[in-house]
This record gives sequence, C-alpha cells and structure tokens, in this order.
Amino acid sequence: MLGKITRREEYDLFAAWLAVSLSFAIIKLAPYGVLGPIQPVEPMEALTYLVIALLTAGIGLVLHELAHKFAAIKFGFWAEFRKNNFMLLIAVALAALVGFVFAAPGATVIYSVRPDGRTISREENGKISAAGPLTNLLLCIPFAGLSLVSGLSSPASGNLLAQIGIFGVQINAMIAAFNMLPISILDGNKVLSWNIAVFVLLLGASFAVLVSSFYIL
Repeated sequence: MLGKITRREEYDLFAAWLAVSLSFAIIKLAPYGVLGPIQPVEPMEALTYLVIALLTAGIGLVLHELAHKFAAIKFGFWAEFRKNNFMLLIAVALAALVGFVFAAPGATVIYSVRPDGRTISREENGKISAAGPLTNLLLCIPFAGLSLVSGLSSPASGNLLAQIGIFGVQINAMIAAFNMLPISILDGNKVLSWNIAVFVLLLGASFAVLVSSFYIL
C-alpha cells in the first residue's frame, strides 16, 4: 500500500505535517498568540512542544488522510492528498497571532470514476469519509495507554511520555470531532448522507472522547 503514495504526495503530506505540528506547538507555547500576554520561552521547551506536536497532531493528520486514500483504493478508486498552501499559511498565522488553530491543510482528492467506468456510490463515499475520523479515534487508544502507563495524570508533571499521550488523545479526538461535523465538504456530511446511524455513532464517540480526555487523563 505504501508504494501507492506518489512522490508529490509524500512532499504534500510532509509539508502539511510540519505546518500543522508547528501551529499546535505555537498555541502550547503562546495560548493567546502574540496579541496576548507572552511568557519567556526556553529553546528546549519550544523544541519539546514541537516534538510532541509532530508525534500527535502531525501523525494524526497524516494517518487521517492516508486512511481516506487507502479506503478509496480498496474500492477501486485512485486518491491522492493535495496540500493547500494558503490554508497552511492561515493555520500557522492564526496560531501565532491569536492562539487558534484552524487546520484545513488540504484534502485527499478522490478520482470518483474507476478505470472500468463505474462511478463512486454514496455508500462507498460515506465509508471512505468515515475512515479518516475512525482512524483518529483508534489512535486515541495507544495514546491513552501511553498516558496511563506513564503513571501520571497531568502533563504539568513534565513527563514527556505523559504529555505525548494526553495531547495525542485530545488532538486526535479533536480532529475526529471537527471532521465529523455535518458541514459542507467535511467527512461528517458525506457519512450522514450514507448512514445516519454510523454518523451518530462516530460523532458521539468523537465528542465523548474529546470531552472525557480533559477530565479523565
């Protein structure tokens, strides 16, 4: 399957991985952006938050998009991730200015006509769309396990593994919840068009994990 990732797609995914990770690292260092109160930041602290973001938000984004791609390929349709340079810039700029991340780094473009001429069905499109948020929810499991194995309940303890685990659950649940909103081109809208029960299950699970991650971990 990995052999089906093109060279251009590798570059686009790498750029999106870096930009989104940088955005989340910035809001951890300056929650209100440069327009709000700023505390002195040690270089090692900045590097630590960047590493955490790369391993959580960045990986969550990449696997979300690859899940869409491989699900589409499974149904016989070609798909490739394409970054959006403007939206990548917006993500970093908003994080730096006001401490808010709007991560829409691009999209997995699905070529909805197979070589045999058959077009994508509503069910196939719904399942392909559900694959992304479902992947993020599944990623919450190892991250939650990591935070529990660390034996700590708060990232304030300074334990790197605890921080990666807790932030990984929160960010992946956030990505799943955002994408499951039944709005415009988001995954939730396509899943809802296919199967209401699956939509309710994924949306409910995403928000349940997101909310509980701030109280339990």
